Amino acid sequence: MIEGRHFRRDWSSGYDVGRKAAAQNLADIAAMGAVPTSIVVGLGIPADLPLAWLDALTDGFGDECAVVGASVAGGDITRCELVVIGVTALGDLGGRAPVTRSGARPGQVVAVAGRLGYSAAGQALLEAGVPVAADELARAVAGHRQPRPPYACGPEAARLGAVAMLDVSDGLLQDLGHVAKASGVRIELDPRALEVAEPVAAAGKELGADPLDWILTGGEDHALAAVFPAQVALPPSWLVVGRVVAGEGVHVAGRAAGPGGWDHFR
Repeated sequence: MIEGRHFRRDWSSGYDVGRKAAAQNLADIAAMGAVPTSIVVGLGIPADLPLAWLDALTDGFGDECAVVGASVAGGDITRCELVVIGVTALGDLGGRAPVTRSGARPGQVVAVAGRLGYSAAGQALLEAGVPVAADELARAVAGHRQPRPPYACGPEAARLGAVAMLDVSDGLLQDLGHVAKASGVRIELDPRALEVAEPVAAAGKELGADPLDWILTGGEDHALAAVFPAQVALPPSWLVVGRVVAGEGVHVAGRAAGPGGWDHFR
């Protein structure tokens, strides 16, 4: 995470950044069906960084790790012109094979767990300079500052027989496109099945935007998207939003989806 690209110190506290940096990497472990165990941190900071900000950052690392019973195992630090954070996360598969992106086959279903659209809606509110005194708008901004990945749903999906899975870091369309490509299939999404949470809907109303766009293309919520055999009975933590068919790419309501989500070099 690079200051000015992935976070702004005038928008997010050191604590926010620490929790977010840990969360986005711990979510990758959960997305392979593993239980996170620890992180190591590479940190570059300016010489004039306030010590209180650094203390808050490390508190954020520790508190996010505590959510999943993991710990900060160590790392390294150097002087840098900007705050730069590199996190490596480790986890335990419990003897299972990892769930990758390449196991989807026609006839299976696509489901999501966790929140979608919060981070993109919160960022849009911050960029627009909208006062967020209203509870729902404040919840959207909080979702941008501190994502809440559904960590337990990763190992749960593996136990249920998920054949492909990843966390939604760059947008649902973009990330499911990775599954479709790796598996050699097409994914058909039903937008009517996607839930629009109240904070995302409120932000859309405030900004005159379609909240579905944030749900489909917004990243950094680190929800989980997985593919399951059709006969698997999914618990309430998983919402079926589409199906796998023969073909390629991702289609929404029967139409091919164009480039959507975050691509660093597009």
